[in-house]
Order: sequence, then structure tokens, then C-alpha cells
Amino acid sequence: MATLTPVERRKVFRPLRKIKLILLLLLCASAIAAQGRWTEQKANEWYAAQGWLAGANFVPASAINELEMWQADTFDPKRIDLELGWAESIGMNTMRVFLHDLAYQQDPAGFKKRLDQFLEISAKHKIKPMIVLFDSVWDPNPQIGKQRAPRRGVHNSGWVQSPGAKALANRAEYPRLEKYVRDVVGTFSSDKRINSWDIWNEPDNKNGNDYAKQDPPNKVELVNNLLKLSFKWAREANPQQPLTSGVWKGDYFKEGKLDATEQIQLDNSDFITFHSYESEGDFEKRIVFLQKYKRPIICTEYMARPRGSTFVAIMPVGKKHNVGMINWGFVQGKSQTNYPWDSWEKPYVEYEPWIWFHDIFRTDGTPYLREETDLIKRLTGKTKAMTAAMAR
Repeated sequence: MATLTPVERRKVFRPLRKIKLILLLLLCASAIAAQGRWTEQKANEWYAAQGWLAGANFVPASAINELEMWQADTFDPKRIDLELGWAESIGMNTMRVFLHDLAYQQDPAGFKKRLDQFLEISAKHKIKPMIVLFDSVWDPNPQIGKQRAPRRGVHNSGWVQSPGAKALANRAEYPRLEKYVRDVVGTFSSDKRINSWDIWNEPDNKNGNDYAKQDPPNKVELVNNLLKLSFKWAREANPQQPLTSGVWKGDYFKEGKLDATEQIQLDNSDFITFHSYESEGDFEKRIVFLQKYKRPIICTEYMARPRGSTFVAIMPVGKKHNVGMINWGFVQGKSQTNYPWDSWEKPYVEYEPWIWFHDIFRTDGTPYLREETDLIKRLTGKTKAMTAAMAR
């Protein structure tokens, strides 16, 4: 058998080494792309490092909806700074914040710059927000540009869906939505100022009033498909923060059955989120049902005072079970969520409701009920921290 010279051996084995290197790189790329849902252990370790989470769904008083919050002409960092200061003063350490695909499409670079500025302000106040990418609630016909004025005495009269009905029903729009998800999540994938990503708020909400007629008749089928794709796009951006989408309706906790949308949400969420505007008993039953998934739980919407969902009744239950608590409504403003849901049928044009539906602060920063803000301070540990600071 002939012996190869050193030169001949290099000629033979050099291509083989290149092939081996290429295969190794492909395997690494495949492993990164294949990063799926977090394990229970990873999710619980992440949650343990957060401390008990308490916050609100946030839109500044100066904005009627997501578009007015994020468009360049109406982005209001001064107001955001002021209001997040109020959140810090009662011990809140997170906020749930809604983005919009059209605000990104209009100005991708500027949009991301404004999001970065928002995160900078949040970090100043020791707040790590949960970022919501899509939302199926209220007006299905969002329009970029100047937003309409609030309807007098009507709850959340200008909130808009993302994506809108036309984009949801048109698959030709999906590459645009994919770019939005991948770019936003990818840009901030390792940003420690972000708590988590909420992929889609109430995805199968069919809405009421005239909006139901303007949604696609097969909305749920369309949403379920796009919801799975959205989780995939976000996951492939390799975020260091976890993903979720919250179950929000029905009696799943009584029947033990999930519909198709809920199954997609829970199968793809790294930690569990849910909504409840019910009184203490049913609220706790939802927690007990969801505990079987052995993952962290955060309630991302609660607090509708006339329905018995109050801070006094509900927030302590969440803390008892180590469930993060994010209520709907923070400051009385253009969203008008201090008015109840039934204001769509009976606008409160002559007076504000005796009992506010949502919201914690009046526009000037005065608490609606000081007993509530005192309770929040006690539960978040802010009162204890203030006492300790005064003692020093």
C-alpha cells in the first residue's frame, strides 16, 4: 500500500476538514433554530429571579390607543416618565404595554428607537415591562396617522386591533407581520429591561357591538393559524425573555376542557397567563386549575370594581399563590376605562360613574381610592421599604 506524502495528505484531508466544519456550523444553527418552549425548570428559575410581579396595563393618559402612544407625532416621553414615577411610588415593578404593527410599518427604525426610549424610562423607575405584540380587541379597522377623539363617556372608545381585520384575512400581509415580529423581538432579544413577550392578547375575542360585524366571519380560524406562526417567529428570534399568551374566557377551570385557541396558547407559553374579572372565588379556582401545568402564573388582566374584582378582594389572593398581578387601567385619560363596559350602550355623558370600573390614579396623579394605593404599597413591600428608609 502506497504511503502518502505530507503534501498529498493535506490535499486529501483539507476538503474533509472543511466539510466537517460546515456540518458543525449547520448543526449549531439547527440547534439554535430548534430552541423551543422553555422547560418547566427554566421557566420557574426565571420567575424566582423576578420577585413578586405587580403592575398595570399601561397606556399614558395622553393616548387613546396603541398607535397614539407609539407614533412619532404623539409619543409622549414626558408624560410616560411622570406616570411611571407614580407606578414606582406604589411599588409596581412591571407594566403590560401594547405595541402595534402599523406603527412599526410606518417607521421601523423610529418605532424601535421610541421603544428603546420607553424601556430607558421604565428602567429608571425599576419597571420591567411585558411587551404585547398583537391584540384582537375592539376596533378591527386601525388607521395610521391622527387618531380620533374619545367618544364622550364611553369605555375604551378608540382602542384598535393589531393586526386589523383586513390584514388578518389577507395572507399576503403575513410577510409584513412576520418582519415586524422578528425585527422587534430580535432587536430586543437580549434586553434585560424587558420582562417578557406577550404574543397575542385575547386572540379569539369576537368583540361586541358593531365591531363583531366588521371582524372576518372565520376570525378564530385565521387567528389560530397566525397565533402559531407568531409564536414560531418570535421563538426563532431567540429571545432571552420568555413568551406567553393568556387564556381569558369561559369556564375551562370548571369543565377541565380547553378550546383550540387555549390549547395553542398553553402549549406554546413558557409561563402561564390568564385574565379574570370575576370575584375572589372563581379567580382562585382559575389559579388552582392552571397550577397543574407546573409553570409560573401571572394574571395579566383583572380589577373591575363593580363586578367584585377589586384590589382588596383579588390582589392578596394572587400574592398568596405567588401569582403575578397586572390589573387593567392605570391613569384616567383618553382611554376612559374608568367608565364601565356597558357605557357602549349607555354613555355616561352627564357624570362619571360613582364607582370607577378600572384605573388607579386620576389624571393629576391623585389616587382614586387612597385605601387601594395603600394596600398596593403594603403588598409590594413599598410601605416597608419607605419605613426602613425613614428609620435610617
